[in-house]
Amino acid sequence: MKEPSGSSRELGEGYKYVSLGLTFAGGIILFMGMGWLLDRWLGWTPILTVAGTLFGAVMSFLNVYWKLQADERKYDAEHDAARQAKTREGGR
Repeated sequence: MKEPSGSSRELGEGYKYVSLGLTFAGGIILFMGMGWLLDRWLGWTPILTVAGTLFGAVMSFLNVYWKLQADERKYDAEHDAARQAKTREGGR
């Protein structure tokens, strides 16, 4: 399959990072909402909302961090393979 052109490939890369930002925000909002619902149900007004927000922020951050680390490892592996191929071709 043919590699996409420069501008469309860059646009796809941009959307990947926009998706990570939305994932981060969505995780915080989801856990905050769950904490708020539990607070209303149990009558503990701000405690679980704050705890849910903090938990959502930490877990969302870790999720984004792990995805970025995996993306960086993939990038390094691809570029190391390309460098090794160039070295082999240049050595002949």
